[in-house]
This record gives sequence, C-alpha cells and structure tokens, in this order.
Amino acid sequence: MSRLSHPGLRVVAQPVPGRPAPGGGLAVLVAVTVLAALAAPHAQALRGLVADPLPVIAAPERPSARPALGSRPARAVAFALAQRSKPYRWGGEGPGAFDCSGLTWAAWRSAGVAIPRTAAGQLAGLPRVRGRLRLGDLVIYRTNGPSRRHVAMLVGRGRMVEARGRGIPVRLTRLRGGWLGAVRPGAGP
Repeated sequence: MSRLSHPGLRVVAQPVPGRPAPGGGLAVLVAVTVLAALAAPHAQALRGLVADPLPVIAAPERPSARPALGSRPARAVAFALAQRSKPYRWGGEGPGAFDCSGLTWAAWRSAGVAIPRTAAGQLAGLPRVRGRLRLGDLVIYRTNGPSRRHVAMLVGRGRMVEARGRGIPVRLTRLRGGWLGAVRPGAGP
C-alpha cells in the first residue's frame, strides 16, 4: 500500500486482488496530480520568482551543448542585450553607441574572446557554423551599406540582437533569412 499525505489531505492507494500493486505508473500519476493541485494556488507567485528577462534559448543538439549560465556565449549575449535602445553610430564600439559589428565585437570582447572588428572580417576570420545555430553565433547578411555586410547575434530561439542602421537603436528582433553565413566565436578552427 502506498501513501501520500499532506496536512489535511490523505491519499491511500489500495492494491486490487488479482492485480499487481500500484507502485509504478498509477502511484506516480496520483502523486503528480496531488502535487499539481497543491501547487496551483501558488503558480502565479512562483512564475514571478523564476521569470527571466532573457529570451528562451534554442534547444541544443545534445544536452552538453547548452551554454552554462556563466559561459562565454551567455556573457556575450547578456552584454549585447544590455545595449538595447542605445543609438546606432557608424564605427561605434560603445559604450554610448554601436554599429553592427561594433556591437558584436564589444559583446564577445566582454566575454573574453577577441574577434575581428568588422562584419566582413568576422565572416572571413571566424569558424563557420556547421549544423544548428547556437546562443552567441553571429549571422552575417549582405547589405547595400558602405561595408556591404551586416552582422547580428543570435540570442534565443529565432531571435537576434542587432545595431541595424542610422535611426534604428540597438534592438531585439526576429532572425531573418537570407544570410550569407553564420560564424561561432570562441570555437576551434
């Protein structure tokens, strides 16, 4: 016989003659149901405690692929996200304003990784992404601007942070298709 108790609540699962005693699926189902019922009144308060201002990170290829909270990619992303709403300025490397590659350069620099300063240099000089994009990867686009390249940083599931252009502050936006390539700072060659 299995028991689950809580002050004022008692659940007892009795074995049925001729059947195996519940201890597997049924007992787990009962326990989960009771725990969910007990936690329901507190769900809103719990959500407030665990709410995270960062976007959800894309599911990794394998469990070990997820960046640790203090990992270099996580630190680079946190830096880039903290720059949101700062103005765009051609050649800007911060702290008050950024251009696209100045933002990605400064973000990875804050995480202890040296990368080329320009979007074209980042595309040419960093290891190419093979497979799925991950947190902190840089996505390079073709543009009509003076450098002919634009770079943004992946910060979550289908989201990127970028310093797009004059009059557009650093922002969080959806990942756009049509990119030339993606690179992974801090990865081996």
